[in-house]
Amino acid sequence: MTWVLWLGLVLCLLAAIAVGLSAYGAKRWADTMRMLASRLEAARIEDKVRPPSPARFDSRELEGLPAPVQRYFRVALMEGQPIITAVTIELAGTINLSATEARWKRFTSGQRVVTRRPGFLWDAQVSMLPGVVVRVVDSYIAGEGLLRAAVLGLFTVADVRGGGEIARGEFMRFFAEAAWYPTALLPSQGVRWEVVDDRSANATIVDGPLTLILLFRFNGAGLIDSFRAEARGAGVGKEMVMLPWEGRFSNYRVRDGMTVPFTGEVAWVRPEGRKPYFLGSVTTLTYEFSL
Repeated sequence: MTWVLWLGLVLCLLAAIAVGLSAYGAKRWADTMRMLASRLEAARIEDKVRPPSPARFDSRELEGLPAPVQRYFRVALMEGQPIITAVTIELAGTINLSATEARWKRFTSGQRVVTRRPGFLWDAQVSMLPGVVVRVVDSYIAGEGLLRAAVLGLFTVADVRGGGEIARGEFMRFFAEAAWYPTALLPSQGVRWEVVDDRSANATIVDGPLTLILLFRFNGAGLIDSFRAEARGAGVGKEMVMLPWEGRFSNYRVRDGMTVPFTGEVAWVRPEGRKPYFLGSVTTLTYEFSL
């Protein structure tokens, strides 16, 4: 048997092993996602013990809000808009895997969001090499945060979870992305607004022991242009440091009677300057509303 034939057999064997590992990893990952999704839905059911909120948007609740916030809701929502209880979002785009250099990779993802109790589950695949993906889960469920990444869904390269700053950072993501589920920003849903100027306002939200404040800025059309937090935990090597965190929304469209963005960019503001690390576009939006 020639060395060429031996090489061919070895390559076939390696390919078979790779396919097998990929299939096994995908199954393991799917099992984990189903477990997390069940926890997310369970927290949603348990939240029924809270006082009920209105089933539809009534513009009378805007009285007394800062002027830019009133303009936003009058543009983004129609009178009588049903309150969003959950949304499924599919995204595609690019993500930078390095804090110090440009290592942009393509990703696709599915995300489930529930608005009471606030929570989300983001399941993404990042293409590293042909046939090699890193699976990433990012979530905020029942007051706990989770960020885990694993090559082929098997070999863990990052895993942080729990309460404290981890939960705070994931809850912050839920709040920042509310432009995709805008009824969650209404005062009747527990958000407090304070004026900053004619184009911006601070919003406050509470979940259990966590209280967040985000600055929202609005564009000339009255819609959310950007958000900013002065401090969110960012991984730098094996340490977590607090950095300003901000994002921008664009490409607004009308969906189910609401005006929502279809493109978003997120960045860390590091000492050396603003460093975008996420650019994604919505491919699918599916809403669930209160009855």
